[in-house]
Amino acid sequence: MNYEKYIDHTLLKPETTRAQIDRIIEEAKTYHFKSVCVNPTHVEYAAQQLEGSDVLVCTVIGFPLGASTTETKAFETRDAIAKGADEIDMVINIGALKDGRDDDVQRDIEAVVEAAQGHTVKVIIETVLLTDEEKVKASELSKAAGAHFVKTSTGFAGG
Repeated sequence: MNYEKYIDHTLLKPETTRAQIDRIIEEAKTYHFKSVCVNPTHVEYAAQQLEGSDVLVCTVIGFPLGASTTETKAFETRDAIAKGADEIDMVINIGALKDGRDDDVQRDIEAVVEAAQGHTVKVIIETVLLTDEEKVKASELSKAAGAHFVKTSTGFAGG
């Protein structure tokens, strides 16, 4: 089994430099990882550097808090796709989920799925901040909204 195709080589620190992006791109190409996951500001560059390789470009939307408006997340997604993103990792609206505003959470995810135009959408639900019941609800809403995967954490809210 080719386990490397399950690896998103990720670098999302705010101080990330172009040289660091180059390093993860070269590592991803060398080891044939599934993708490099970078902040939106690096998507276009990463797409150019990865052209012709088997490595995809992934980016994050509403990162790291998930507290952007739905309209902002949709715009950010369309922009990322236009600049070469192949996959989208979006952060759920955690506050809305905790409020029990399930319709708002689902609409937020649906807007990103629609803006992604058929590209893979993964929903980061930030499990460290959720109860078991909220984790289930977040997963159900993600599925109902058409997302492809659920991820556990941004890494920014603790372990």
